[in-house]
Amino acid sequence: MKKPFFYLLSILCIFSTANGQDRITGLNFATRSEVIAQHGMACTSQPLATQVALDILKKGGNAVDAAIAANAVLGLVEPTGNGIGGDLFAIVWDAKSKKLYGLNASGRSPKSLSLNYFKEKGYKKIPSHGPLPVSVPGCVDGWFELHNKFGSLPMKKILEPAINYARNGFPLSELIAYYWQGSSRSLKKYPNFEEIFMPGGKAPAKGEVFKNPYLANTLEQISKGGRDAFYKGEIAKTIDNFMKEQGGFLSYEDLASHTSEWIEPISVNYRGYDVWELPPNGQGTAALQMLNILEGYDIKSMGFGSSEYIHFFTEAKKLAFEDRAKYYADPAFNQIPLKQLLSKDYATKRRELIRHNRAARSYPAGELEQGNTIYLTVADQWGNMVSLIQSNYRGMGSGMVPPKLGFILQDRGELFSLDESHMNCFAPEKRPFHTIIPAFITKDGNPWISFGLMGGAMQPQGHTQIVVNLVDFGMNLQEAGDAPRIRHSGSSQPTGEKMTNGGILYLESGIDYETIRNLVSKGHTIQWVKGGFGGYQAIMWDAKNKVYYGASESRKDGQAAGY
Repeated sequence: MKKPFFYLLSILCIFSTANGQDRITGLNFATRSEVIAQHGMACTSQPLATQVALDILKKGGNAVDAAIAANAVLGLVEPTGNGIGGDLFAIVWDAKSKKLYGLNASGRSPKSLSLNYFKEKGYKKIPSHGPLPVSVPGCVDGWFELHNKFGSLPMKKILEPAINYARNGFPLSELIAYYWQGSSRSLKKYPNFEEIFMPGGKAPAKGEVFKNPYLANTLEQISKGGRDAFYKGEIAKTIDNFMKEQGGFLSYEDLASHTSEWIEPISVNYRGYDVWELPPNGQGTAALQMLNILEGYDIKSMGFGSSEYIHFFTEAKKLAFEDRAKYYADPAFNQIPLKQLLSKDYATKRRELIRHNRAARSYPAGELEQGNTIYLTVADQWGNMVSLIQSNYRGMGSGMVPPKLGFILQDRGELFSLDESHMNCFAPEKRPFHTIIPAFITKDGNPWISFGLMGGAMQPQGHTQIVVNLVDFGMNLQEAGDAPRIRHSGSSQPTGEKMTNGGILYLESGIDYETIRNLVSKGHTIQWVKGGFGGYQAIMWDAKNKVYYGASESRKDGQAAGY
């Protein structure tokens, strides 16, 4: 009975083809031309943030200054994906040292909350909203770590555009308004949410001008008092009092003791290109594992959108995500076998489990020795490039809105497991498994592409597809992001759930009927869905012509712009 339903969905896909196929120039899937500029480039998920980043670059700021400024604006104009109540990760290419630097600015669980609390209360998993999933927000400390190491302009000048927009207002863009209205329906029951995010009792609509004077005041305190204004000043005291009132555990002490961590990015070489991610507690390792597995196949000869390519991609994802569920956690609490997970020999062994003509219902994790987000990227006239991702989790976060501060606290703690045998099991002062991941590609030790793709478990899948589109299928920077995507769901999770039925394969419009029929015959369960395929931004450095290329896809409200 299932097949006719899936065939009907696949027929719908045929008649909804990629927007770019009627373009006079460019390639099949590109919705527009790449942006090309000499002096600087900014690509974000909202045009106002992109313009702010460019303004900072034109005033003599560097890529890090511009990235912080853009992120601050995005926290205001796109609270459906990020804000200063969330966490941050970044990869920075420093032109002086000719080296990549990684920053993990994710927060830890409250010191006073224990695993026993959840057991005594009968919880099988950590709730998605409310006070219990709230962990320390790492974003602001991340800004200051980046600024202290690489920044040039004063922080007052960097945060000024966000403060001005918060005080004077900005018009909502289309997709953000859509998500805002959806989140408001479920979050308006929480204290202070309606006061700040639903003026007049309703979520703002597309084109309406929204102001957030409370956030303006908070950012002003941060711009004058530095990171301690957030983690040790009145802001921290307000958060502490509010969480106590709500039955939560995040405290002043948790905020005051918070630190970010500079870490070494990790990489694999894929057909001559070094692809870089950050190590756990994030999930970037999964993208690298997928690429290692796919490198063993002649992907180019299969062709983009073919049933062969989609089958092998999906099976590689299933394998990598089993390891993701088992091994990815806070390295301060676990010995994570990264070297083995990323080895080519291990990829060969895992690849042998894939059947060429049959989808697996489940895979074992390897036996080894021991959502919504924003992404932005900026490049400057000196050759510095920043790949930055920041998020609340679950769109607007936990619903916990401290009074008169103008932002929502994240709910990343939901991603802990309550299974004591699991690496990602909840513990006090532990960083949860994280979905947000920035990425970077180098060639022969030189910078090539800074990129990222939003969307929970879609992120490593999207990263892998971008690399394959660029390297195997020869797409340009814009087309690589606009091409129809694949998303598989139902793998085992770091919270403890197991894959038992092979999961569901979602195919974006533009994949043809014959391909879908072939995939069904291999045992894949196919469904059509609108949305959930991520949001991509990228900057490429053309060393020959000394120019930057920028791309921002059509699935979001974003913009790529340069000068």
